[in-house]
Amino acid sequence: MNENLFTSFITPTMMGLPIVVLIIMFPSMLFPSTTRLINNRLISIQQWLIRMTTKQMMTIHNKKGQTWTLMLISLIMFIGSTNLLGLLPHSFTPTTQLSMNLGMAIPLWAGTVILGFRHKTKASLAHFLPQGTPLPLIPMLIIIETISLFIQPMALAVRLTANITAGHLLIHLIGGATLALMSISMTTAFITFIILILLTVLEFAVALIQAYVFTLLVSLYLHDNT
Repeated sequence: MNENLFTSFITPTMMGLPIVVLIIMFPSMLFPSTTRLINNRLISIQQWLIRMTTKQMMTIHNKKGQTWTLMLISLIMFIGSTNLLGLLPHSFTPTTQLSMNLGMAIPLWAGTVILGFRHKTKASLAHFLPQGTPLPLIPMLIIIETISLFIQPMALAVRLTANITAGHLLIHLIGGATLALMSISMTTAFITFIILILLTVLEFAVALIQAYVFTLLVSLYLHDNT
């Protein structure tokens, strides 16, 4: 395969204009709403999954934290559907772009931190200095805690980017190896193809797990600040 390994991560364009916005908007079409009294199976399964996820994620929050329910559920649905669509052949996955993931992580993280300083000022400031800290270590611990606080959105974005990118690269490499081995040994190519199928199934799970982990960590940051 002469194709560049990182070609699938290049932002697609049409007539010289980036079409990332259209790609980002496309997953919202996969979650139709209905006004019928009795829903079909697809809508029923979708609503059941949303209720189950909402119940599991929001039970730890107080009333102030539960006001973020719609945002967090929309976030997990968007990231999960975008990751899954990115597994289709010749498709583009926006969540492989660190800039986009930072664009999601930083505002959400900043919102939780601002909320904490606004409503729990003393508790938020207390995180910078654990109780019982020796006097000589106070400046160093404040610096360390401040750095760890500002690293949180970076960790969110880099975790999602690295996991999705690594999975796509593995699929690309093993797929290329399978095509190359077909002209050498069909038995080896068949074994590699089985590995490729298993890896693809694993990537489907990773796509959903990473969406859940990203949203869960934002939910935990919110819980710490409300």
